[in-house]
Amino acid sequence: MAGFGDLMKIMAHAKELKESAAKLKEELPKMEFSCATANGGVSVTVGGDFTVRNITIAPEMLGDREYLERSLSEALNSAFASARTAMQEQMKSIGGSLGIDMPAF
Repeated sequence: MAGFGDLMKIMAHAKELKESAAKLKEELPKMEFSCATANGGVSVTVGGDFTVRNITIAPEMLGDREYLERSLSEALNSAFASARTAMQEQMKSIGGSLGIDMPAF
C-alpha cells in the first residue's frame, strides 16, 4: 500500500497548490508597484493585475513631448517589470514549497 500513500501525498500537494494559486489570484489585483524616472518627472503605479492605476507627470515635463513619451514608457516598463518579478517570486514560492518548478511569465 506504499503506492496509495504516495498517491495521497500527491493529491494533498495538488490541493495545496490549487489553494495557494487561488489565494495569489485573489491577492494580485490588490498589489501595487510604483516606479519613477530617474529625474522624478514621471511616476506610475500599476497593479499586480497589470493595470495602470496612476500616472503623475511633473509640469516641467509637458514642454518636451518626445522626452515625456520616453519617460512615460520607461516608468511604465519598470513598474510592470516589478509586478512581473513579484508574481514570479510568488509562483516560485508556491511551487517550491511543493517541490514543483513553476513556469515564469
